[in-house]
Amino acid sequence: MDNTARGTIEMTAAMAILGTIGWFVVMSGQPIMDVVFWRCAFGAVTLLVICAALGLLRGRLTLRIVAIAALGGAAIVINWLLLFSAFSRASISIATAVYNTQPFMLVGFGALFFAERLTLTKLTWLGIAFAGMLLIVQATPDTGDVGTDYFTGIAMALGAAFFWAVAAIVTKKLKGTPPHLIALIQVCVGVVMLVPFANLSQLPADAWSWAMLATLGVVHTGLMYILMYGAIQKLPTHLQGSLSFIYPVVAILVDVVAFGHRLHPAQIIGAAAILIAAAGMNLGWTLWKSKPPVESPQAVK
Repeated sequence: MDNTARGTIEMTAAMAILGTIGWFVVMSGQPIMDVVFWRCAFGAVTLLVICAALGLLRGRLTLRIVAIAALGGAAIVINWLLLFSAFSRASISIATAVYNTQPFMLVGFGALFFAERLTLTKLTWLGIAFAGMLLIVQATPDTGDVGTDYFTGIAMALGAAFFWAVAAIVTKKLKGTPPHLIALIQVCVGVVMLVPFANLSQLPADAWSWAMLATLGVVHTGLMYILMYGAIQKLPTHLQGSLSFIYPVVAILVDVVAFGHRLHPAQIIGAAAILIAAAGMNLGWTLWKSKPPVESPQAVK
């Protein structure tokens, strides 16, 4: 099996795992603050073992790497808190679709802080995603079909996308640092950030809740990072981008099958618009054919 095939399998598995995260969050039955704390705790143990086995803990850490990774870690933890909170308010499907506005957050940061040019194609994709957002926001959810605080859930999903983009921008400063090590620092920061707020005096009393929390840390954090970063090293960028959309598709299917959430037609169109626009942005799709250069009469023979 060649590297591309192996990377495709790894990326597909990673995105499929990520797509099920909402089910585990909801089924754990724990407060979101506790869910994120235990995800970080179990994830830290898993990634520590992995980094030690790969020899990544010897002579690689500097104060600069730790400081930058910690800043990104703070953004990632806030991202998880907002996204997980959005699941019970706007449903896993809607929260995941709105969360996939991440590429546009990155484009905005690029224009504001790195003087990157906003092309007409990028602005068009942004407009399509914004139109999809309006369709989702204006659709009235069925009572009992989704959480009662629908609009707050959408705002939380948007906030989660914003902090994901912040973490992505910060992590760009760590080029050359093993990604497993960055992830380890980030989840360790999460443990430190959340330990004052986690309800450690009343731990889950049943094995089911512990199994859900452990799976979020070991599988959705440790294993998922290994698969995803392994795939990134093997795959071209366009293939990485296309396979990343397995995540929202699986999340929406899980929401429909496991929880019976049905989206209104306007919500379906809005979610599709966001995902298509995000795909277009990630994969560099163009909406117009560029005009061929006009040859001068002297050039024609």
